[in-house]
Amino acid sequence: MSQNVSITVPADPEYARPVRMLAANLAVLAGLSVEDVEDARMVAEEGFVWCCATEPDAVAIEFKVGEGNVAISYAFGPSELAEDDQTSTYAELILSAVCDECSYDEATRTLRLTKSADVADA
Repeated sequence: MSQNVSITVPADPEYARPVRMLAANLAVLAGLSVEDVEDARMVAEEGFVWCCATEPDAVAIEFKVGEGNVAISYAFGPSELAEDDQTSTYAELILSAVCDECSYDEATRTLRLTKSADVADA
């Protein structure tokens, strides 16, 4: 069984901490290991900061918590990042290394991330 948790946060990187903390708490509820909880925390922050760079009025975040995994969706704002902006490059590098799934839907401007329990932990 999965549970959905939705929040809307001001689009300011200074609000990354509550997003990180909620992600970590939900990862604990999902049964992730300590290492995976830390990864979920980092994933939540990187996704949030990337989303803020697209200048939404506020950041709508949806968490889906299941047994052994947490999925996070961010609704991006209307702005495209400048070609020389490293925000997305850095975020994509981190997210692709840490997430089990990382995808961006250009049509809906939605970033979807999933962190699952490490198979070795199961």
